[in-house]
Amino acid sequence: MAQGLISPPKETSNLRWFQGVSSYAWLVLIVCALGWLFDCMDGNLFTLVRQKSLNDLLQPHYATEATLNEAVNRIGGIITSVFLLGWAAGGFIFGVLGDKLGRTRTMMITILVYAGFTGLNALVHEPWQYAACRFLTALGIGGEFAAGAALVAEVWPARSRPMALGTLQALSAVGNIMAAVITYVLAGITWRWVFVIGALPALMVLIVRLYMKEPEAWTKAEQQAKASGTPRELGNMADLFRDPVLRRNTIAGILIGIAGVGGLWGVVFFMPDFLGRVLAPAAAHLSDSAAKKQLQEWRSQAFFVQQVGALLGMFAYAALSERMGRRPSLALFFGAVIVVVLGSFWNIRDITGAMIWSFFLGFCALAPFSAFAVYFPELFPTRLRATGVGMCYNSARVISALAPSALGFLASLWKSPTDPAFGFRVAASIVASVYLIGFIGLAIGPETRGKPLPE
Repeated sequence: MAQGLISPPKETSNLRWFQGVSSYAWLVLIVCALGWLFDCMDGNLFTLVRQKSLNDLLQPHYATEATLNEAVNRIGGIITSVFLLGWAAGGFIFGVLGDKLGRTRTMMITILVYAGFTGLNALVHEPWQYAACRFLTALGIGGEFAAGAALVAEVWPARSRPMALGTLQALSAVGNIMAAVITYVLAGITWRWVFVIGALPALMVLIVRLYMKEPEAWTKAEQQAKASGTPRELGNMADLFRDPVLRRNTIAGILIGIAGVGGLWGVVFFMPDFLGRVLAPAAAHLSDSAAKKQLQEWRSQAFFVQQVGALLGMFAYAALSERMGRRPSLALFFGAVIVVVLGSFWNIRDITGAMIWSFFLGFCALAPFSAFAVYFPELFPTRLRATGVGMCYNSARVISALAPSALGFLASLWKSPTDPAFGFRVAASIVASVYLIGFIGLAIGPETRGKPLPE
C-alpha cells in the first residue's frame, strides 16, 4: 500500500517549539490535555483508595486481619485487571470511532462515559459492583487518549509536535497529582466522596462541543474516502495487519505498550498498597481510625511525589527524543525503570525512603508514556491514526491485565514473620521483567524522528 506523507508547512527554524503556534492549536492542546488529565485522575482515584475501600467492603466477611489482607490483595488485583480490560476494550472501540466519527465527537462521548461511571462507583456495596463500575469507567478512559493524541498530532506544526504531544502526556501526571490531593484531603472521610468528585470532569464536554472542530487532515481523509466509495477504510482495523509496514509498526507499538502499561499497572501503581504494609507498624500506636487516616495520608503523599517525578520524566523523554531519537531515548528509560523498581521495592522501610524512591520511580516508569503520545501517532496514516494508537496502547492493556492479578497472587505466596511487605517485594521483582518485552518492540519499530506524519 503506497503511503503519502503530510508535508509540513514552511516554518521558521529558529523558533522554539512553543513560538509561532496558532491560538486554536493551543486551545486544542489545552482541551485534550485536560481531558486526559481528568481521565488519569479518575483512574487513579481508585488506585489510591483501592485498599481502604476493599477493606470496608470485605471486612464483614473475614474473621481475621490476615485473611482480610489476603482477600484485599487478591480481589484488588482482579478488579485492577478488570479495569485494564475495560480500558483496552474502550481503546479498541473508541479508537476506531475516532477515525470513523471524528476526533472531537469521540472525545465528548468518552469523557461522559468515564466521568459518569466514576460517580456511580460511590454507590457500590459488593466487589462485583465495584468491578463492573471500574470496567465501564475504563471504557471511556481507554478511548479518550487515542482521539486526543491524534487531534493534537494533526493540528500542531511538525516542528512543535513532539513537545506538544509530550506535554499532553506529561500533564496526565497533574491528574494523578490531583487524585493524590483529593484522597489526602478526604482521608478522614468516606472513600465514596472521592468518586463523587471524580464525576465532575463531565462538564468538559461543553467546552469540546462549543469550541472544537475536526482537524483538516481528518476531514480531508473522510472526504477522500467518501469520494472513492470506500468510507469503511476509515478506522479499518484489519488494515493495520494487511500492509507489511503497518503490521511491523503495530506489533512494535504493542510490545512497547505491554512493557510500559504492564510495568505501571502491575508494579508501580501498587506502590500505595505496598506502603500500606511497610508503614503500618509506624502507625500501630494510633487508634484504628487514626491509623487508617495516617496510612492514607502517607500513601497520598508518596503518590504525589511519584507524580511530580512522572511530570518531569515525561517532559524529559519528549525533549530527549528530539535529540537522541524516539527509540534510543525509550531504551534508556526502560533500562532505568528496571533498576529503580528493584531499588524501591527492596529498600523502602520508612516514609523518608518512600518519598525518595517514589520520585525516581515516577520519573522512570511514567516517561515511556510520553513515548506513546509522541511515537505512536507517527507510525500510522491519518485514516488509521486513532485506530493504530488505540490498538498499540490497548492491546498492551489486554495482555498487561494479567500483571496486577499476577502481582496480587504472587504477593500472597511469600510471607515473612518480620516483614509484612515481603511478598510485595518478591512479586514486584518478578513482574518487573515485563519491561524486557519493550526492548523487543524497540528492535522491530522504525525511527521516526524528523519525519513528517504519514498521510
